[in-house]
Amino acid sequence: MVTVRAPATSANLGSGFDVFGAALSRPADVVTVEKAAETTIEVTGVGAQYIPEDPEKNTVGAVVEALDAPARIHIDKGVRPASGLGSSAASAAGAAVALNRLYDRGLSREELVPIAAEGEAVVSGVAHADNVAPSILGGFTVTTAEGTRSVDAAIPLVVCLPDVAVSTRDARRVVPETASMEELVETVGNAATLAIGMCRSDPDLVGLGMSDPVVTPERARLITGYDDVRERAFDAGATGVTVSGAGPAVIAACRERDRREVAAGMLDAFAGAGIEARAYQTQIGRGSTVLEE
Repeated sequence: MVTVRAPATSANLGSGFDVFGAALSRPADVVTVEKAAETTIEVTGVGAQYIPEDPEKNTVGAVVEALDAPARIHIDKGVRPASGLGSSAASAAGAAVALNRLYDRGLSREELVPIAAEGEAVVSGVAHADNVAPSILGGFTVTTAEGTRSVDAAIPLVVCLPDVAVSTRDARRVVPETASMEELVETVGNAATLAIGMCRSDPDLVGLGMSDPVVTPERARLITGYDDVRERAFDAGATGVTVSGAGPAVIAACRERDRREVAAGMLDAFAGAGIEARAYQTQIGRGSTVLEE
C-alpha cells in the first residue's frame, strides 16, 4: 500500500494562460493505492458525491491504464471539484506518484506529468498539464509543448473559494479566440514579470505580473462579486489578484503580514454579494508527497 498527499494548485495565475501553475501548501487530496487484479475507486471527502467512481469516468482511471497498474484506490478529497484549484489534477497526480511507487515503474516526476495529464482529458476534454505539473513537482511551474520547468518559490497567497461552481468546460468557452497586438505585448510583459518575481520570491513582482487583459476579464464575469472581491483584496494589501484556473476561486498574492487581512476582505466581499465562501491562507508549496508505504 502507498499513500500520497497531492496538493491543490492554481493554474494560469492571470498572465500565464495554459502555461503557468503553482502548487499550494493547502488544501490537498490524499490518495491510497493497493495492488489488485481489477481497478476499483472509492471517493470520500469534500464533493465526493459529485465524483464518479467508474474508472473510465474518473481521472485516476486514465493514469491506471497508462501505467498498467491495476489497484484498489481510495481518494480522500480535500480539494473541492469545480473549484479552480485543480481538484481532478490533484487526484490524478497523487495516483500517478503512488502507482509509480507501488509498481516500481521507476519513472521520474517529470515523466509522470504527461501521464497524469491524460487523466485531465477525462474531465476537460484536453490533456493539459498546467495543474498536474505543479501538483506533482511542486513550486511554480512553466509548461510548454517541450515540457515543464519548475522553480521553488516562497510567495504568501490567499485563495478564496465561493460556494458556487464554474466548470472547466464552461470557462473555456468564454476564452477569446483572438487578441490584439497591444494585448499580446502587455500579457507577455506581465508574464515575464511574474516569472522573475517567482524566481526572486518577490510578492510585489508576482502580483504585478498577474494582470491579464485577455482571458481573466471574460472568466471573471462568471464569478458573482469578483470585482468587489478583487478591490477589497487590494485594499487589504494584496499585490495582485486574479481568477484561479477556471474559477470560481480567486487567488491573491500578498506579503506575509497582510495575508490575514486580505483573506478577511475577500470573504467580506463575497458575503456582501450574498455568497458564502472559504478562504485558505496558503503559500506556494511542495508537490506530491509519499506519506506511507
